[in-house]
Amino acid sequence: MNQLQFNLQPERRIFTVSDLTARVRDLLAKNFTDITVQGEISNCRPAASGHIYFTLKDDRAQIRCVFFKQQQRGMKFRPEDGLKMSVRGSISVYEARGEYQIYVESLEPLGRGALQLAFEQLKKQLEAEGLFDAARKKPLPLLPRRIGLITSPTGAAVRDVVRILTRRFPNVHLTLYPVRVQGEEAAGEIIEALSYFNKKHAADVILLVRGGGSIEDLWSFNEEKVARTIAGSDIPVISGVGHETDFTIADFVADVRASTPSAAAELVLQTRREFDKHVADLKDTLDSLIHYRLLELSRRVHELASRRGFRRPHDLLRQRRQRADELTSRLALGLRARLEFSRRRFTAARLRIASFDFRVKMAALRLRLEKRTHDLGLRAERFLRLKRERWERLSVQLEERSPLQVLERGYAIATDAAGNILRDQSQVSIGDEVKIQLRRGRLQTEVKDKTD
Repeated sequence: MNQLQFNLQPERRIFTVSDLTARVRDLLAKNFTDITVQGEISNCRPAASGHIYFTLKDDRAQIRCVFFKQQQRGMKFRPEDGLKMSVRGSISVYEARGEYQIYVESLEPLGRGALQLAFEQLKKQLEAEGLFDAARKKPLPLLPRRIGLITSPTGAAVRDVVRILTRRFPNVHLTLYPVRVQGEEAAGEIIEALSYFNKKHAADVILLVRGGGSIEDLWSFNEEKVARTIAGSDIPVISGVGHETDFTIADFVADVRASTPSAAAELVLQTRREFDKHVADLKDTLDSLIHYRLLELSRRVHELASRRGFRRPHDLLRQRRQRADELTSRLALGLRARLEFSRRRFTAARLRIASFDFRVKMAALRLRLEKRTHDLGLRAERFLRLKRERWERLSVQLEERSPLQVLERGYAIATDAAGNILRDQSQVSIGDEVKIQLRRGRLQTEVKDKTD
């Protein structure tokens, strides 16, 4: 009976890992071809190929995401850790690691949190004080001769503004005041720049611009002290901060708000020709038509790609792209390690060669010889100085003890005919010849008398 029951049981199917992964991949790709997921970005890692890998998480779960470079066209921001995003795409499996992940088609940011609340509170306060009133805003000059530009000297915004101004007005007098446009010190530098142009009267209009970014990146333009400095400027200020959808406190306080830095440059020169405006309008219309057409074609391609006949090749291509990114990263690490090892060997060899370099030893001996020569010269000079001082001292003593000094005081030296000095009257007789030496000259006399 037991044997019969055992034979009636259905045969269990055994999968390989690849087969099971493929079944899971097909199941996910079939049921999750166009979904939208909300969460917070973490572990964001851009690859050298331009693809972006990150994790989307909430308080209970997380899922890996891949944002290929081809899907990033038209994106006005870069994904970063901590951003809350709405992700649209499809789910599949990366078979090399058996992980399911979202292949991202587009990203949209969600709420901003504490900074957004602070922005709204400051906006309400300044609006109540009347800093946003149109009545207090100054008109732009029709044809400004001097334009002041406040922005980062290394960003894309300064290049766009300079390109537009020089193209439309080749002889424009443009003064750039370089500042930092994000970070803790940016607000202070922006205030210094605004004060400079007002104190020096160095411009007819001021452009305050920077490129787009998150609310954290643009926060320097939401500072209360920056807003009050803009409001107190005697020179009209045009604010061109971020993209078209970005709004800052500086935009509301400025005399004119431009949607982008490029638009700010256009506003300064909008009185040039109406033809330029007409051409710009035609360009905007054409861009809208092209964008609409691209959207239609993209939707059609997406529909075709979701069909079963296209899913497998597309999955394989995405798997190979991701695998290529991994191999590229490993190769780069290996090359850097090899380069560092070669650099250390080269440094060690150079040090060994330097230790046997006779030029170094000759230089050391030359330095020792120069030092010995210098020391010998000092010793010889010291010896000569001592001998000269002793000679001068002996000369003074000799001069003090010289008989001539005695003669100078009125004394004389008497000698007999043989030249012997006479010290006693008994050395000569009456009639002997005596010579007398004076300080100047000699006398010759004869002894006439002697007394004791």
